[in-house]
Amino acid sequence: MEETARPLSALPSVGVRVGAFVAICLSGLAGALIGYSLISLQCEGDCGLPLGLGIVVGAIVAAGGMAIVAVLVMRALGEWREVEDRSDAGHAPR
Repeated sequence: MEETARPLSALPSVGVRVGAFVAICLSGLAGALIGYSLISLQCEGDCGLPLGLGIVVGAIVAAGGMAIVAVLVMRALGEWREVEDRSDAGHAPR
């Protein structure tokens, strides 16, 4: 019976992509909470609009930052896998 090789793909595994998505969502939530608390500490009286803006800006900034980190981590994992595949095939540089 022939051994089937896995197809070449630049996509990270499903587990890594799910983990990245969860990390981005959690950091967006944390950013929203930080934005809310930052504005609520400084504002007195009717603060509906500033609180909403603090929530939105905090969530966007935190989720955007985590998205950048997640992409860099997934790229690093892909490169690591490529190096391991090359060394397993005997094509690693000496």
